Amino acid sequence: MAKLRRRLNSLTFRVVAFSTLWAVVALVVIATVISSLFRQASERGFESLLTAHLFNLIGSVGVSPAGMLQGSPNLGDLRFTVPQSGWYWAVEPVTGATGQLRSQSLTGQIPSPPSSEVPFDSDFQRSYLAEGLAGETIEVFESEFVLDADNNIARFRMMGNRTELEDDISAFEQQIYLYLLIFGAGMIAINALAILVGLEPLRRVRRALSEIRAGAAQRLDGTFPAEIAPLADETNELIESNRRIVERSRTQVGNLAHSLKTPLAVLTNEARSIGGAKGRLIEDQAGSMRQQVEHYLQRARMAAQRDTIVFRTPVKATMERMVRVVAKLNPHMKLDARFPDGEIVFAGEREDFEEIVGNLLENAMKWGRKAVSVSVTPGPDGSGGRNFTLVVEDDGPGIPEEKTRDALVRGRRLDETKPGTGLGLAIVADVVKEYGGSLHLARSDLGGLKATVVLRRVQEEV
Repeated sequence: MAKLRRRLNSLTFRVVAFSTLWAVVALVVIATVISSLFRQASERGFESLLTAHLFNLIGSVGVSPAGMLQGSPNLGDLRFTVPQSGWYWAVEPVTGATGQLRSQSLTGQIPSPPSSEVPFDSDFQRSYLAEGLAGETIEVFESEFVLDADNNIARFRMMGNRTELEDDISAFEQQIYLYLLIFGAGMIAINALAILVGLEPLRRVRRALSEIRAGAAQRLDGTFPAEIAPLADETNELIESNRRIVERSRTQVGNLAHSLKTPLAVLTNEARSIGGAKGRLIEDQAGSMRQQVEHYLQRARMAAQRDTIVFRTPVKATMERMVRVVAKLNPHMKLDARFPDGEIVFAGEREDFEEIVGNLLENAMKWGRKAVSVSVTPGPDGSGGRNFTLVVEDDGPGIPEEKTRDALVRGRRLDETKPGTGLGLAIVADVVKEYGGSLHLARSDLGGLKATVVLRRVQEEV
């Protein structure tokens, strides 16, 4: 679901989706307009043809001396000779003349509606739809015309196959829709390909940044288009500036530590030479000053590099190396280590991660009786995500729940019978906090202390 949301929120999806939507809307509008224009042109042509045939028919019919309708209309269209073709004509007397004339195709009667339903216009013409002899829909153009000076009036009816016209329009619409569909699919595919090719430099930048985050590269290398090249240059400048800040911070830390080392050593030696209660007091305060200086110098170093993008530490390899060393130093302890198959990369410097693991293992070995367990899982609950979890357990006496807070106080020792400075868990807490992680102390299933550390991992790019 998260991957789907990221894809839906991507620039590629937005551009392709918008261009595809616009292409579909444009093609639908084009198809509608073309279909409408073709229908209008076809209907105008159909009506013009019927009108021309009607006037040709009127000009070809007259009245004989005997008062009979006569004439041999030649309309030049073979459809008027095919029975029930849907194309008919008929001439019927209204007043005076007698007899009827009709096309060979008209083998039956097609009723004419009364003028009250379909009235004639000022030119004594009207048009209407009717059902043809074969069940087709026909359009009738009808006109009444005075044939001679005796006021013999005849009704002329010219009928065209409207169903045939609708079939032609439908066939054209199907063809135009098919052609536009093929054209649209090709256009969308080419458009999507052009967008993907156009956005490829951005994907290269993303992959390069992923390599920098993973520690596989130190800068954005390669040739980028003119629109993206300034972004790559600024990013490289930012990385270089960040690296200079870290180096300058380390140099200042080293200089400060070196400048304080000698005065503190002098104070300690003088305190020892003075002896007595005052000497011990001065020596204790000097030692406390040295611890505080080391503590805050370490925090300054971590704060300077916490937000860098080039420090990455492979967790599994680092843990396996430290576990081997601790196991050799404590052969009497049973050490159970469990790591995931896939690699997890800590988003921080190797020395800081080693300090976290080293202090937790040292504390477990010091207080454990026979067994110590260490494990690493992706995610805070083993389900994956942006974090990973480090758990160190022992079978020692553990720490009462009400004293877990005291165990994280710098210099506070819960048991004076064991050697140590009381700094191990406090240092772990400080380092974890600087990296935005969390440390939780609880009762282990082994019977002793369970220390759970959650830290940020380098998230895999998709």
